[in-house]
Amino acid sequence: MNTTEAAQTAKVTRGTIRGWARRGVIAATKTAGRWIIDTASLARRIEIGARRLARKAQRIVLTADNIKAIGGNEWIRGNHHRFYINDWAQYAGIDVDYYRSGNVCGATLGGRGIANGRVGGLLGAVSKVYFDVADGLLHVQHHGADSYEIRYLNGERDHVNLVARIFSGVRTAIAAL
Repeated sequence: MNTTEAAQTAKVTRGTIRGWARRGVIAATKTAGRWIIDTASLARRIEIGARRLARKAQRIVLTADNIKAIGGNEWIRGNHHRFYINDWAQYAGIDVDYYRSGNVCGATLGGRGIANGRVGGLLGAVSKVYFDVADGLLHVQHHGADSYEIRYLNGERDHVNLVARIFSGVRTAIAAL
């Protein structure tokens, strides 16, 4: 592929592609004064860039402003100043549909269907999620939510860490701001 196609694929400039080719960051050969870029090598470089962005997203700094921006509710009492995240389940990737009676009619975890009987246990495993302004940390009060067994509708079973899923979901939401 030529530098123009490579730049479009990698979402960078042609100059960046030429620089990568000169430095050997991507495999390329120069023929008749033009760079010919190896597609597999470019794909590996794009993947490396995506991993770096993911690591950068993990370094998100939590602040009262960005917790409020994703839907945190401010609570101040005495010396305590917190932002509660009441809909924490969405950040853990839990989506629940209810009948008008209030019973669960369907639920998913990370887009995969889960048994309705496990949803109550999942939602009951975490009692509070809040950002404490004083210490600058996100807190999750839970009852064994760091290893919870899930049974998917296809019969597979897995253990999930709800606390880690909540932290990851909140960081992802903040990174998307």
